[in-house]
Amino acid sequence: MESIGRLVMLSGPSCVGKGPLCDALRTFYPDLYGNLHKLVLFNSRAPRPGEGEGLDYYFRSREEMEEMRDRDNFILLEVRGDLQGLDVDKLLRILRQGQDVLFEGNPFIPEALWNSPQMSEVPTLKVFLSPISRGEILWLKSLKADIPAIVTDAMRRKLLRRTQRQKGILSFKDLENIKERSNSAPAELRLACQFDWVIPNHDGEDSENWTTFNYPMGDAFMALQTFASILQGEEPACWGEHWGPNLWPP
Repeated sequence: MESIGRLVMLSGPSCVGKGPLCDALRTFYPDLYGNLHKLVLFNSRAPRPGEGEGLDYYFRSREEMEEMRDRDNFILLEVRGDLQGLDVDKLLRILRQGQDVLFEGNPFIPEALWNSPQMSEVPTLKVFLSPISRGEILWLKSLKADIPAIVTDAMRRKLLRRTQRQKGILSFKDLENIKERSNSAPAELRLACQFDWVIPNHDGEDSENWTTFNYPMGDAFMALQTFASILQGEEPACWGEHWGPNLWPP
């Protein structure tokens, strides 16, 4: 019988810490990370400092991306102001070789994948990295707080810190991109209930807790340990959550 690999989907809002979490997994759990083939998407945006062609994305112009729209079994979505694309046939070829695959990115691509008939045979593990915990949402609900506005503002601040660290002085285009990404966070969090696990993490990509002390600290540490446990098929000690469909505000 043909062996098929597992698709691991790590998703969450922009700047929530998905990239640092994957880097920490590679450093501190090299065997776990080494068993995963990283899925590389096409993206219409320009590379950020430190990003490489074919390593983080296949960077293409928006015009080139639009030309891919009519390809068979090709997912093309507008995501946070950028076009992102994925060749489903190529993904399936890797999985059918028995190789586990890691997707790290926004939750809209995973949503398109798990709704795709071609992917119905593929075992999946869906993990959502959230900037807010279940307990915090319930507490804020009891106070009748505007939770989407709070999360949008929190992600805007994270994105500002990250972009300032990368570029120094920000352009108007940078600020528009930050606004687009932070405004997308509430819509992305509405999808969290469809994931197998939610890992709360306040240490986003702007946080020093990932690398400053040579070891992850704080929420970064808890997120790493929880993700590693989930990948190994273990029940996380206390940090992993399951969200019901009515948790996030409508």
